[in-house]
Amino acid sequence: MTDENTHFGFQSVPLGEKQGKVNEVFRSVAGRYDLMNDLMSAGLHRIWKDTLVNTVRPPRDRPFRHLDVAGGTGDVAFRILDAGGPQTHVTVLDINGEMLKVGEERAGHAYDGRIDFVEANAEELPLESKTYDAYTIAFGIRNVPRIDAALREAHRVLKPGGRFLCLEFSKVDVPVLDRIYDAYSFNVIPRLGQMVTGDAESYQYLVESIRRFPTPAAFARMIEEAGFKRVTHRSLTAGVVAVHSGWKI
Repeated sequence: MTDENTHFGFQSVPLGEKQGKVNEVFRSVAGRYDLMNDLMSAGLHRIWKDTLVNTVRPPRDRPFRHLDVAGGTGDVAFRILDAGGPQTHVTVLDINGEMLKVGEERAGHAYDGRIDFVEANAEELPLESKTYDAYTIAFGIRNVPRIDAALREAHRVLKPGGRFLCLEFSKVDVPVLDRIYDAYSFNVIPRLGQMVTGDAESYQYLVESIRRFPTPAAFARMIEEAGFKRVTHRSLTAGVVAVHSGWKI
């Protein structure tokens, strides 16, 4: 990979074109994104997101400002708000307006005054430095063209003592299961995407993008290079996904 090129699934594309291609993927599937997550993971994505929120542990008795990036449909944000107290506030940030519309519709008036939705790029957050107590990004970091830039921005907007948490697909580490997982991913998921959303290509990209994401150890180094300390990762479901953590100290 050169400075001018990056990967889009298994393709090599100019760096400046990747974000537009990713945006089109999520515009295409926004309306049925959460339904597809249920079908693809047999509902496991809900458990994984619950684990992420349990790791955040938003307080119930004091102000808590949370930033959820690439979380347009609100899945993680609503969990944070339900777990936290009345002084918990979540900013949902996503580069894709269609995904944000889904989240705003789902939120309705249930969280008035406690949630806002911002359309922006994870690589250039239009937010003040040292503002947030925690930052989450679930299944979104691998779609960012410049992951290192997004990690630096995460570090910038967190308060000292703030925590970065990333839930992302990882490397299955169980023999035989890894081959079954690959067969399911490449043969079933795109066909399922075609049946449910009318779009097989977007889900082919999503499957390929998982395979191109760095190993947990390599991603941990990237988090450290962005300035985070006490960086750890925890594998879930035989390594299908991992929760990555880092602290701004």
